[in-house]
Amino acid sequence: MKYSISNQFSLEGKVVVITGAAGLLGEQHALAVAESGGVPVLLDILGDQVMELANKLANEFSVPSVGYRVDITDESTVAENVQTLLNRFGNIDALVNNAANNPKMETQNEKNFSRLEHFPLNFWNADLAVGLTGAFLCSKHYGTAISRNPKGGVIINISSDLGLIAPDQRLYLQTGVQDERQPVKPVTYSVVKTGLIGLTRYLATYWPDRVRCNALCLGGVEAKQPSDFLQEVNERIPMGRLAKSDEYKSAIQFLCSEASSYMNGASLVMDGGRSCW
Repeated sequence: MKYSISNQFSLEGKVVVITGAAGLLGEQHALAVAESGGVPVLLDILGDQVMELANKLANEFSVPSVGYRVDITDESTVAENVQTLLNRFGNIDALVNNAANNPKMETQNEKNFSRLEHFPLNFWNADLAVGLTGAFLCSKHYGTAISRNPKGGVIINISSDLGLIAPDQRLYLQTGVQDERQPVKPVTYSVVKTGLIGLTRYLATYWPDRVRCNALCLGGVEAKQPSDFLQEVNERIPMGRLAKSDEYKSAIQFLCSEASSYMNGASLVMDGGRSCW
């Protein structure tokens, strides 16, 4: 039979679990799934928000979208939700490991806690618990369910251009501030996003005949940042701008669908060319 691309991007009836779905990009990932006919299952510690979003998607796209309050750092809660979904839908087809803390650049008592020499251990533990341990637990439990499907399924890990390159700390320099108090991008962001690429490669070879796993390395998103910051960061991106929040939807549709059927263990980079420099 002649191959046709026309329906390869369809997610019709596919049950896709999205963690951190209450966030800006989490909502966009959910929209990408719903627009392609898939069933977005929205997980977040902010349960009310994902339930509201699920209802909105269900009404707008006529898909049985659902939302649950799930702490992905709690293994028993993750395992319980897997069983809930299997009881409800019969199968899970894809997982998008999107949840992550957004480490802040905080100053207190003359110390800038974003800096490595002052970065608190409890901040480190909390960021890795959500971004890496949470992705591991979800891959362990939802991934196992996916692997038991007759045709398997997909895992997508949401990484970053900062999983490939170091943050340019010059972006955060403040005039008149001493070197030891200058804000920086905290260490955990790079560690988590780099770790997700390692997890991707591991998972890609763990169930290779049943579960494809790829990383999506995203650039920054314009979200009302100060104009001086935008000017600085845009100069460091070949395309001269940050992404719009909806520009990654097509990549989610591609990686979740049969359109990427021979793609496994890869890092798909969408950063306006920033990591080329």
